[in-house]
Amino acid sequence: MRSAKPSKRASVGQKAVVIPDLTVKDLHSVIPAHCYEISTLRSMSYVAMDIVIIVGLCKLTYMLDGLLTPEYIALPHPLLYSAASFSVWALYSFVAGLFGFGLWGIGHECGHYAFSQYKFVNDAAGWVIHSALSVPFFTWRYSHARHHAGTSHMTRDEVYVPRTRSQLGLPPFDPTREDRIGSRVSEEVQRELWEAIGDSPIGAMFTSFAYLTAGWPGYILANAGGQPRYPKSTNHLDPSSVMFRPEQRNAIIVSNIGLLLWILAIVASTARWGFFEVFRTYLVPYFWVNHWLILITFLQHTDPMLPHYRGSAFTFPRGALSTIDRNLLGDLGSFMGWFGAFATHGVSEVHVLHHVSSRVPHYHAWEATSALRKRLSEEGIKLEGRPGGWAEMYRVFKECKFVEDEGDIVFYKNARGLAAARPVFTDSAASDSGVDMLGQDESE
Repeated sequence: MRSAKPSKRASVGQKAVVIPDLTVKDLHSVIPAHCYEISTLRSMSYVAMDIVIIVGLCKLTYMLDGLLTPEYIALPHPLLYSAASFSVWALYSFVAGLFGFGLWGIGHECGHYAFSQYKFVNDAAGWVIHSALSVPFFTWRYSHARHHAGTSHMTRDEVYVPRTRSQLGLPPFDPTREDRIGSRVSEEVQRELWEAIGDSPIGAMFTSFAYLTAGWPGYILANAGGQPRYPKSTNHLDPSSVMFRPEQRNAIIVSNIGLLLWILAIVASTARWGFFEVFRTYLVPYFWVNHWLILITFLQHTDPMLPHYRGSAFTFPRGALSTIDRNLLGDLGSFMGWFGAFATHGVSEVHVLHHVSSRVPHYHAWEATSALRKRLSEEGIKLEGRPGGWAEMYRVFKECKFVEDEGDIVFYKNARGLAAARPVFTDSAASDSGVDMLGQDESE
């Protein structure tokens, strides 16, 4: 039987995060009208640019690799030739993967009809681009549309939905030893949670690595990281999946045909040039594309400062503004930050704007983002996070473990049950919603 003696509590200084009370009109009205203008020719030029760069990089790598012989360069040990060749191809795959993800992002714009003024062009271009990258275009577009409609809603969002305390099998919430907003937690509860979650640097590194390497196929094939209320058999390939409506069946089959053609193309290429050539010229950059996809999107939707909603607390603007912009590779210096944004067309840097209005093409998104940020700053809202990279992935995995099973507005808690943020409202009337009062009552 637990002692009635109150246990010592540890507290954390929480950052106040403004819960917006803006309308869709408030947000859309600040975006310059010309930012909605779509040019098929301009969009196609970016596709051409990415392909030319990737092919050029491949040819350059072949040329450099051919020079790494004793005939052209003298190295002190024979093994250094193999090491230099490996380094050249590793650099190629890294850079080609970034531009490959840029192509992925353009295919994503096709899914939002932001590539062309013509529906057929959007559908055809999106299917071709995404099929070439092993993405079931129409299937993903359907689930992605629901993600936009229910971003950060605990039961309506499609991906990166936080797991709750009970879903992880953690010790139940005890109001006598902790508060619900995670500002005060007894040392005893902290130890219990820490032991149950098993948090460790090695564990966070391993989980991050597994997520980055297997996250995309896991999501497509088994709904890994997706909406937990779906049946365990849910996937993006089954036309009868609960994610889809009956009238979407034919489009899902067309998406699957695209994947089948992708597999056949790899098999044919392997038969023609050999597996090793296909591996180093296409498959390794392809793995990098999937890696960037998970790293970027995970960090756009996961952070201790981002709220998640239930019930009436959710609105579309609140969901759209519970995402975050990050400068991809910005933690490696200003040049790498610029290069990461250039190669991927700013997918990571203008994501909040994309959720506010997904019909703005990427070449107008920077200007629209600047206008949106000015409006949000008037409300005390800043949605520019730390640079996106591997160090940030590790930090977020360490800080974002679970959310509570109850509460209309919840923030991630770490392995000790402490939350880094708490919700506040700019409108004095809205502050009576119970969120601030809950925090005051439970911390007394």
